Amino acid sequence: MGNTCRALLLFAALSVAQPAVQHAFAAESYPARPIRMIAPFTAGSTLDIFARLVAETLGAPLGQSIVVDNRAGANGVIGAELVAKAPPDGHTMLLTTGSFTGNIVFRKQLPYDGQRDFAPVTQVAQSHGLVLVINKGLPVQSVKDLVALAKARPGKLTYASSGFGNITHVVAEMMKSAAGLDIVHVPYKGSAPALTDVIGGQVDMTFVSTVAIQPYIRDGRVRGLALTGSARAPVLPDVPTFREDGYPQVEMTGWYGLWFPAGTPADRIARVQGEIAKAIKTPKMQARLTEFGLEPVGSTPAQFAQFLKDDIELQSRIQREAHIAKQ
Repeated sequence: MGNTCRALLLFAALSVAQPAVQHAFAAESYPARPIRMIAPFTAGSTLDIFARLVAETLGAPLGQSIVVDNRAGANGVIGAELVAKAPPDGHTMLLTTGSFTGNIVFRKQLPYDGQRDFAPVTQVAQSHGLVLVINKGLPVQSVKDLVALAKARPGKLTYASSGFGNITHVVAEMMKSAAGLDIVHVPYKGSAPALTDVIGGQVDMTFVSTVAIQPYIRDGRVRGLALTGSARAPVLPDVPTFREDGYPQVEMTGWYGLWFPAGTPADRIARVQGEIAKAIKTPKMQARLTEFGLEPVGSTPAQFAQFLKDDIELQSRIQREAHIAKQ
């Protein structure tokens, strides 16, 4: 038998097998075993805190435990790759942030196709924005003071991000562009180590979500200067917005979304989305989200897909305007 015939037979066999695999997934009761939720940042990070809240909330209505698996590295790429290559049976999911679309925009190459290898499930929640926090030893009390200090010391001040292309990187570059600053970027593998080094004085500042930063501001370990949201966060009413401080260009909110591998049966996607949408809008869950500085969303897969498209367009514009070179 020639090579061409063998190739045709193999293609025919795979074509028959693929629907059979999908049928097997559809026929299996779901979920049939614990679900693994990949959280692609470090334990103790903002994402990790939120992932455990979602896992706790979603497990009961699905009738299975949801195990949070932290797979940090490369601004979420390592964890996302695991999900992209997982069996599309609904037992492996990705919960992550705007870093997902940031990686599509800011990285030259990814080990997956961010727009084809994943099935959007829902945008779970959004934040009131990110807080610019500084080491308490830095002699500034406001954004105006920080701008003056940075201009007096060009190239001397540093900011930490949770990774290249992460929202914490993007908003810092927005601030630099809006205020004409020369501040050095120091990327980390997550928000927790970035914040640790700001507290310790290894770097001068970083952007952190309101979910994680409240206790650090309250006990004086860092100083909160400004918020990237359109209005002050109820959980941090004393922190002004960048808009209030004269920089309306520095405005962006964080968000959390859920994906399955592409090819996951639509009924499984719909079930998980439906359970999340119901759970996050209960009074108890809304109170928890408010405590963490978040608002529930629970969008449909189609709505989330459109949101992702719009976010990629927004971050692409920022990448061009801030002249951020792709890595």
